[in-house]
Amino acid sequence: MVRLESLKKSNHFRKALKEKKIHTIYFSIFATKNFIKHKKKDNLLISFVMKKKIGNAVKRNKIRRKLKAIVQKLLKKRGAINMDYTYIVFGKSNAYAQKQDKILPLMEKSFSELNK
Repeated sequence: MVRLESLKKSNHFRKALKEKKIHTIYFSIFATKNFIKHKKKDNLLISFVMKKKIGNAVKRNKIRRKLKAIVQKLLKKRGAINMDYTYIVFGKSNAYAQKQDKILPLMEKSFSELNK
């Protein structure tokens, strides 16, 4: 089973934000080749970030949980997410009201574009 591992240090975030990026109305994804040696091979380095401008903690956490659940679904599909990359997902306020079924194909398409 693949586990999601978050980035911890600010210089790791800065490095990941300089590489590939994709923006949609629900989220933005930044990706870079793995530059950190993580403890286990089957861990995916991915962080979910929300700006405080989006709303209160309840709203931000709901968006974060929704995006995390979508990534978990995509990990079950073979080849949907490249494990050789480090990702940062910025959630946007439009994702709060939208259902997962609408966001899932958009996120799958975004990950496939980043992996080209």
